[in-house]
Amino acid sequence: MKLDDDMMWMRLERRSYPIYFGGLRPIRNHPVDGRTILVVADSETAQYSDRVTAELAGAKAVATWVFPAGETSKTLATAVEICQAALRLGCGRDALFIALGGGVTGDLTGFAASIYMRGIEFWQIPTSLLAMVDSSVGGKTGVDLPNGKNLLGTFHQPAAVFIETDFLRTLPAEHLAAGMAEVIKYGVTLDRTFFMYLERELGLPAALEDQDFLRSVIRGSCRLKADIVRRDEYETCGAVRELLNFGHTFGHAAEALSDYRLLHGQAVAWGMAVASRLAVRLGRWSEADATRLQALLAKCRLGREHYDCSGLSAEAVLAAMRLDKKNRDGRLRLVLPTGIGRASIVKNVADDDVLAAIREVLHD
Repeated sequence: MKLDDDMMWMRLERRSYPIYFGGLRPIRNHPVDGRTILVVADSETAQYSDRVTAELAGAKAVATWVFPAGETSKTLATAVEICQAALRLGCGRDALFIALGGGVTGDLTGFAASIYMRGIEFWQIPTSLLAMVDSSVGGKTGVDLPNGKNLLGTFHQPAAVFIETDFLRTLPAEHLAAGMAEVIKYGVTLDRTFFMYLERELGLPAALEDQDFLRSVIRGSCRLKADIVRRDEYETCGAVRELLNFGHTFGHAAEALSDYRLLHGQAVAWGMAVASRLAVRLGRWSEADATRLQALLAKCRLGREHYDCSGLSAEAVLAAMRLDKKNRDGRLRLVLPTGIGRASIVKNVADDDVLAAIREVLHD
């Protein structure tokens, strides 16, 4: 894996692709002469489409398809609409889809690209911090069902990822803070030094408004995720890639139960808090480390007081968790920290312990 100031390579067994940190100009390194291109954006990110299409000189045809912003659009029906728009545009198997947006847009577009004519290329151009540090890299695509998140999906790697941090200047503060949940996840589960860097830098005033800091955490997060994906692209090698699900089993349940009023990053932060309390309860990590995690979440405005989980019950959360796609043989598989920078997969946790940890965070 090569990493410099401007790009890195995601090197996989079957193919590799570049992740650019230098904005949209590197698009010119990927000629699109004669290709038909569908840019997919939501109602909030469509404002950036002209910047993207300006870099697509030589394309046979370019169109932008826009859907209503929000998790409620992340459905099979929307993916089918993308495919129908591609057919109307005349997209063949040599066409290109471009995901211009956050995690919902990337997941939807990647899923549509994976099923359209049995699979075509797509690019990721993430516009949210959460997408830049996590969902745009690694090839997971998916749509939601009424029962829960990402219950339909594929592995379909992008052909390239283009990260333009200028998009973050107009991102609402709440969404920027939510993206930090995925950043913190890497520090807790994979890299103690990265966690300590976050502790230090987030103690400074207005850290989340510092473009140099944001560029640094984006590169660091992509480096850590790329290393995991390289080792376990399809989440089949034991517990390697599964570690990146820290906080997600609890969080996905809370997110769905809130009817997606909770942002994904807020739900993951809540899930990390619950997993942390469960790990303490089971004697897997220390109260001191749990306190450090909670303090770091609070610095990012992801503490329990920064979002509304009222209306959730421990019993409903546990019931929703039973639909999680990572479960095996009807048993929950939970990522629990064992120390700063270390985590493991735990099975056969008693329901009473899970419920107690959920209640502890709900009533904190």
